[in-house]
Amino acid sequence: MSFPPLKYFFLILVAILLLPATGSAANHALDEWQPKFDPSGAEYTYLVSNVAHPGIAGIGVGYKIRDRVWEESNGRLYVDFRPLSQLGGEKDVINKLKMGAVQGMLCSSVAAANVSHKLGLVNLPFVVDTFDKLETFRNTPELWDEYRTSALKSRLMVLDITGYGTYGWATKKPVETLEDAKQINFRIAQAPVNTDIYKSWELKFTVLPWPDVPQALQTGVISGLDHTPIVCNVTKKFTVAKHFTQVNYAQGLFVHLVNHRWFNKLPKDLQHILTKVVVEESSKARDATRVQQEEQIELAKSSGVIFHTLNEADKQQMVTMAEPVYRNWEKKIGIEYLNKVRQILR
Repeated sequence: MSFPPLKYFFLILVAILLLPATGSAANHALDEWQPKFDPSGAEYTYLVSNVAHPGIAGIGVGYKIRDRVWEESNGRLYVDFRPLSQLGGEKDVINKLKMGAVQGMLCSSVAAANVSHKLGLVNLPFVVDTFDKLETFRNTPELWDEYRTSALKSRLMVLDITGYGTYGWATKKPVETLEDAKQINFRIAQAPVNTDIYKSWELKFTVLPWPDVPQALQTGVISGLDHTPIVCNVTKKFTVAKHFTQVNYAQGLFVHLVNHRWFNKLPKDLQHILTKVVVEESSKARDATRVQQEEQIELAKSSGVIFHTLNEADKQQMVTMAEPVYRNWEKKIGIEYLNKVRQILR
């Protein structure tokens, strides 16, 4: 009997060690966020999913919502918040959410484009690209209301949004120009708008589910990552990718989606409590995200991560190259709506 070379055993061992934290490992990682009350007596349970780490302010808000709703509903409604992909990947959970097997989801804005094209608006390059523009977008009814109601055709509703910072590139080697970027194979999210963007920029990319990223980065399947400083630092991606280019082309969002049918079956007073708490805590979380981004950048720098910026000429070239993306997505989003957003936020 022949045996495979030793190098294959090594690769298998590496793959096992790099598997994402699930099951008991994930539960252990969440020990500090366990509720300080017994939820077993709740009349209603709101099961809410997310793929990311609750150390991110826009995700940790799920636990703040849980505790406030419990208190304000006098223990009638329990928000069972499950981060770290405990309920599956985003595409999977979106399907469960539509069927009602999961009642809520803090869905990344890149994946939310699979629910409604309008929800992909915020991922278009250099449209909602700063914290100030994001707040203007959220607090301008003629912009927000159309965005918020766009998921209803999928039997879902948007309660609010939180964030996870400003998008750029975490890479294994420095990227200071658009030409440098052409040498990188970027991981991008499983979202049609991101695919269109990277094709228009003529950059190499690989579409990967988030749980597969650590192994792909370690083994060289990808050499860069399209994401934000907060996420890259909190989830330890900077231990491998020691450079970050602040492209600042979009704000990463978590869209708080809820199954519309389930929500309508809640008593009116609980609907009011849940909505009010989500809106108030989401606003606080967006403020916290601004602060957290600066904190995480400084922490990353102190651990040896080098930050770079693209010059304005390269950024303008990226806007020009993305024109086919704007034209394609204005058909899906609605030309009048997209033009209104771009005009108000310019």
